[in-house]
Amino acid sequence: MAQLLFLIILIGGGWMLYKKFIKDAERLSARSRQKEKERETGAIATLEKDPVTGEYRVKREEE
Repeated sequence: MAQLLFLIILIGGGWMLYKKFIKDAERLSARSRQKEKERETGAIATLEKDPVTGEYRVKREEE
């Protein structure tokens, strides 16, 4: 019984690590595509519109 419980915990932990890896890889890929698009167009940064104030501001890296 203990072996089965250990196996279930091990598989669950592996699945969580796999999902985290995929999420991080997709985030890095999207950031890379954005940087490449900025290089192609010669843009310094990306602007985004604030829905509350309606003003445009430079998009930060962590967003």
